[in-house]
Amino acid sequence: AAGGVATLLHDAAMNPAEVVKQRMQMYNSPYQRVTDCVRAVWHNEGAGAFYRSYTTQLTMNIPFQAIHFMTYEFLQEQLNPHRQYNPGSHVVSGACAGAVAAAATTPLDVCKTLLNTQESLALSSNISGHITGMANAFRTVYQVGGVTAYFRGVQARVIYQMPSTAIAWSVYEFFKYILTKRQEERWAGK
Repeated sequence: AAGGVATLLHDAAMNPAEVVKQRMQMYNSPYQRVTDCVRAVWHNEGAGAFYRSYTTQLTMNIPFQAIHFMTYEFLQEQLNPHRQYNPGSHVVSGACAGAVAAAATTPLDVCKTLLNTQESLALSSNISGHITGMANAFRTVYQVGGVTAYFRGVQARVIYQMPSTAIAWSVYEFFKYILTKRQEERWAGK
């Protein structure tokens, strides 16, 4: 429950920032500054444009986290079955878990990006000229590029996630080890 609520709140706060980031990263983006992009999106598309991909973001993050944690735990069971503090196994397991989760959820990320950017090539293939909702984004991605379009950028996404999750897990395991060690020392001193 805590993880679900945290994801809901995190994504609610971060979705507008993701929309702005993606629009500024687009090829031939008309925006030079963040404030210009925010103003233009708000004025031309309304506040809803900042949350057009929110349900997709949640739909992506829930499986991402599930795959990520399951893969990490599986790899820890294989590489570190006694669950001792082992920085190497934490880094490798974290990196691999991030890679697997990123690769598996790339189609959702592609659709989220399309919803956020409303890329002109996709808009021209869309009958309504506006892409709303995940189902519409999935259909449009397929119409524009077929099955392979769902995995555009998978390598970059995996390369981005691997160090991120490796660092996160190794830091988490380090602090868990330090706090557990301190607690054991306190109990031994009593």
